[in-house]
Amino acid sequence: MSDITQAPTVATDVEDRQIKLVKMAGFGAGEKSTVAISLATALAILLLWWLISALGFVPHLFLPRPDEVLTQMGVIYRDGYAGASLSEHVSASLFRIVVAALIAISAGIPLGLLMGLNRWAKGVLDAPIEFYWPLPPLSYLPLMIIWLGIGETSRITLLVLAMIAPICLSAQAGVRSLPIERVNAARSLGGGRLQLFLDIVLPSALPEILTGIRIALGVGWSTLVAAELIASTRGIGFMIMSASQFLATDVVFVGIAIIAICAFTFSAGIRFSRPSSCPGRASYERGQCTVNLAESAPRRWRQINICSLHDDRRKRFTVGLGKQRLHQTVDGLAPASRVGARIFGRRRSATISHANLRNRGKPAKLAVVAVMRKMIITLNARMREYRAPSLDA
Repeated sequence: MSDITQAPTVATDVEDRQIKLVKMAGFGAGEKSTVAISLATALAILLLWWLISALGFVPHLFLPRPDEVLTQMGVIYRDGYAGASLSEHVSASLFRIVVAALIAISAGIPLGLLMGLNRWAKGVLDAPIEFYWPLPPLSYLPLMIIWLGIGETSRITLLVLAMIAPICLSAQAGVRSLPIERVNAARSLGGGRLQLFLDIVLPSALPEILTGIRIALGVGWSTLVAAELIASTRGIGFMIMSASQFLATDVVFVGIAIIAICAFTFSAGIRFSRPSSCPGRASYERGQCTVNLAESAPRRWRQINICSLHDDRRKRFTVGLGKQRLHQTVDGLAPASRVGARIFGRRRSATISHANLRNRGKPAKLAVVAVMRKMIITLNARMREYRAPSLDA
């Protein structure tokens, strides 16, 4: 028998609706999309740019009009620039960014998770990462050239060093922000160390990890120009630096626009993939549930409010007992004295039965009862009468 059995529930709009943003009085933060506002802002910036350039507030040499930038992009696409086509420049930059991102993700996520789970790892790795992370990449660019030469290795290494720190620190923050109650709930249901990591720690840290990857990609694109200073003949950063030497500001703006489009595409892809890849942040379900405390096949934790505990031996009835504290007590993670009851048996001696309870003379909404030898655990289930299967069946 599984730990948690979900019985059919009455579907309502409120229950099916996921947790949404609460509007804040005076700020207007709500659940509506901001895409239209963002598009309007982008169009306003383009219009302001065109007006400043067209009216001559800034010399044309320093600020070409948006239509001239688009025209120059078409020219570069057709004729190329600095001995390479536009696609070759874009492909070279994308190759460096993607390879560096894969290396940074492969190393940064495990290191960050290890720092969040182990204090020794945090003590060893935290100081070096915090020391070099604020340093601008140009400060250690000469060292990359001296140590690794002027090939692709030095460029990719520079990007990796710029990108790995945000990913590592975000993964660590994701683990550190994990509520201990969620871990104890999974341990109470019999979860092992590997299952705790895969089902609890990793899903809970995943939103922070994805945020760190987005930040790291932004840092990587901003470092790309510095990386392509190292004897490069291909790349968007090389194209920008080469054009700036000849005051070809329209080509510079073409390179900036391409980097912005690529960075936005990467960031949007991570943002739109986040809801489906973060089960740890999904809204918890409530309904007609029974918890089998006897058999501990770990499952994903569903929120079940344990409201009261009754001890037949001492005739004690405690109301308002939290589910986490009760599970901690049953599993030996917390002393029984803190919840006013003694634990007479372990999880494997529990049985599931049905009882009609009354609370202060009124019929209670609590109907599912788990009897653990002399202890009765009452679960909050939205039902009037429900008979759970016996463990002996």
